[in-house]
Amino acid sequence: MQGLNETERTAVERAMGAQSAMLRDTMKWAKINSGSRNLEGLAAVADELADAFSSLPGDLEMVEPTTVTAVDDKGGEYELPHGKHLHMRVRPDAPLQLLFTGHMDTVFPVDHPFQNLDWLEPEKVLGGPGVADMKGGIAVMLAALQAVEQSADAQRIGYEVMINSDEEVGSLSSAALIARCAEGKRAALTYEPSALPDGTLAGARGGSGNFSFTIRGKSAHAGRNPRDGRNALVAAADLALRLKAGMDDTLSVNPAKIDGGSPNNVVPDLAILRVNLRPVSTEDQARAETLLEQSAAAVAKEHEVAIERHGGFARPPKPMTPPMEELFGIVKKAGADLGQEIGWKATGGVCDGNNIAAKKVPVVDTMGVRGGAIHSPDEFLIVESLAERAALSALTILRIANS
Repeated sequence: MQGLNETERTAVERAMGAQSAMLRDTMKWAKINSGSRNLEGLAAVADELADAFSSLPGDLEMVEPTTVTAVDDKGGEYELPHGKHLHMRVRPDAPLQLLFTGHMDTVFPVDHPFQNLDWLEPEKVLGGPGVADMKGGIAVMLAALQAVEQSADAQRIGYEVMINSDEEVGSLSSAALIARCAEGKRAALTYEPSALPDGTLAGARGGSGNFSFTIRGKSAHAGRNPRDGRNALVAAADLALRLKAGMDDTLSVNPAKIDGGSPNNVVPDLAILRVNLRPVSTEDQARAETLLEQSAAAVAKEHEVAIERHGGFARPPKPMTPPMEELFGIVKKAGADLGQEIGWKATGGVCDGNNIAAKKVPVVDTMGVRGGAIHSPDEFLIVESLAERAALSALTILRIANS
């Protein structure tokens, strides 16, 4: 560890010394299924996290989710239940204000076969649901903050912690909370796992939007008077093709599913098209909005159907701005002083870092553990990265405070 002052060295040693506690917490939290729709499991993990984070000074609360609706396969709108979100505020009057975020949910529902922890390499590589994405990351966040709290610089650093219950399904019920937490922050760190097992960070990210188009036509007998009908299924297929035709190198369009239809002898009067769009830049998102609007209007007119649109761009694009590059530079230098080689690359994935960046706050959103195969039954955590990343976070926080 070269180039560290005494305050930094002490904080780094404390963070690294929490290795056993971080592993214990990661394993305890990962043993509780907290799939995004498992409200009981989310509540259980939230209780554990609230108990763990109560070791930090400040006010902790569980925030009710914002109401979120979806469209069912009959075209009806219904409310989607979500879990509560953990929020903590520490020293809101301090001159420096930072934001730390994570998520308690995983992609594995309560009935998924991937539920257990398993040592893939004894004491070195741990497999299990959420060990990397991101219960290990939450443990890293907590250990880093605990180390910083014991430093001489702590009183100058204020921060908010936000751990939501719905990141894996788009953070729709926590988006407003994320936006509020990001207001006025110098910088933010989010604890998604590294982009690659070697520790590479995610740099620029594209955006993502999910949409449902409910198309209502007119039913008729397929044999006696088919021309009196207005085929909603054909209109949905036409809309899917028009949207797909708008795809290019910087705008991905994925028509994913069509619900609805009818028996073979009836002209279908209802169809619901589900589509995902991923723009690389804010300009691409604007183009995507135009594509959606114009395509729906053209199909409605040509097929004489009514079209209702539901959804939006929950994840705006996250470009590498100069303030973002400056923050990445601080992390890179901190890594070099700890003997860690830190690089970054653009990625097509999205996370809460997109939402934070949309508030003009620089963010590094892959400060979590090294691991891999996330969102699959092969997910794993490289155990030594708990100490590595906690040290990196603690040093980064102190460097931001003194920059």
